[in-house]
Amino acid sequence: MSTLVKSNNIPSLRSMMEDFWNNDNFFNHPFFNRELLPAVNIRDKKENYELEVAAPGFKKDDFNIGIENGLLTISAETSEEHNEEKENYTRKEFSSSSFTRSFNLPEDVDNDHIKANYKNGLLTIDIRKTTPAVAEKKKINID
Repeated sequence: MSTLVKSNNIPSLRSMMEDFWNNDNFFNHPFFNRELLPAVNIRDKKENYELEVAAPGFKKDDFNIGIENGLLTISAETSEEHNEEKENYTRKEFSSSSFTRSFNLPEDVDNDHIKANYKNGLLTIDIRKTTPAVAEKKKINID
């Protein structure tokens, strides 16, 4: 009796079939996962934080940026449709793209002074820092 063994170099027939029919792995393949997250750079500067989100192919109006309970959420969605009708054929194409990224904000963020700019596929978000409150000294009397 022979046994099919999964090799590190060449997958066995059994392992290929298991990979194919295992829905957890098959449908999580990047080919099926259309929500790709854009790359983000975060800089901690002296007076502000700066986020750069690489999101080419979007327009300024495609973005939605908000803050709730100390969480900065950036999302974008776009879709495009192209129809072409000729005498002997019709061509219809469409595409859509979306993403959502969320970031926990530190306590020294000034929520009222956040600016965003989108240019040449790069979304830049400038988040001003607040001056940390200095705890005042207080003497506690002992009763």
